[in-house]
Amino acid sequence: MKKYTNRYHWVSCVAATLLSTLSLAAVAQTTHPLEGRIWDTRSNSFVSEDAAYNAAASSRYVLLGEKHDSTFHHQLQLQTLQALQQRHQGKTPLTLAMEQFDSEHQPALNAAVNAGIKDAEQLADAGMLNRQGWQWPIYKNLITFAATHDWLLIAANLSRKDARAIATGAVKPELPIADAAQIAALENEIVQGHCGQRPAPAQLSAIVTAQRARDARMAAAVEASTGPVVLIAGSGHVQRDFAVPRYLKNNASALTVAYVEVLDGKYSPQDYKLTGFDLLWFTPRTKREDPCATPIGGVVSGAAATSTPKTSSSIPSPKKENQ
Repeated sequence: MKKYTNRYHWVSCVAATLLSTLSLAAVAQTTHPLEGRIWDTRSNSFVSEDAAYNAAASSRYVLLGEKHDSTFHHQLQLQTLQALQQRHQGKTPLTLAMEQFDSEHQPALNAAVNAGIKDAEQLADAGMLNRQGWQWPIYKNLITFAATHDWLLIAANLSRKDARAIATGAVKPELPIADAAQIAALENEIVQGHCGQRPAPAQLSAIVTAQRARDARMAAAVEASTGPVVLIAGSGHVQRDFAVPRYLKNNASALTVAYVEVLDGKYSPQDYKLTGFDLLWFTPRTKREDPCATPIGGVVSGAAATSTPKTSSSIPSPKKENQ
């Protein structure tokens, strides 16, 4: 009986091992081959996380482009802050600039920081962060880390009120002259953000101007820092060819990183948009409802323009989580 039991136990172990192996194989087959990998567009090669962090540590401006609702992207951003903290320890003050804070609230944010407030909830209150629009507490860990390590906090975004005034054509801001390629690229981003629907020419021009004003404001905000600065923004804002880097006086000292959600059937970096980014950091895709499943409103339908923070590039009233 004992011999039989041992044999039965051995067979059971083999079967369990086989099932476990098959299960792991099934998981491996469902994992996208690009997931977790980093593509350097400058060297046309994959690089390690350590190499990416070293590149960030040697840059004056580190622009991290995200999809706003991706917890994967926020976790990688936090890891980048941690890596920079480790590499810059005791050398120079660091700054976290965020699209999620409107620049008009910078004085109140400064007052809270100067008062020694470290609590992210209180800092969000001071900076008037739109919790519903930005899906709080999805940014809480980033603010907590920066505050507890004495990073400066910069409210980088143009206010919703100012952006709305520009997008409706009520205000015409003074901006550097943009070439045709820059305007065309912005128009394409906006059309894609509106589910392929193209606003009327005057409306589209006003929305482009509002987007450029946001980018110019963010560039001015990060340039105001005295040391290395990390900008958290939608990936549409960090592209070299038409966004924030275009307004930096020394954009050669900027590192532009796009966190890119992998797509089924697209297994090569060349299958994704490479233009405008130094690094593409591939991540799992966040499950979300199709934003184009319902009729589009806002400026496309002729209604007043609004700012919709949930989108990745913060174009006034878009539908898609495009960049």
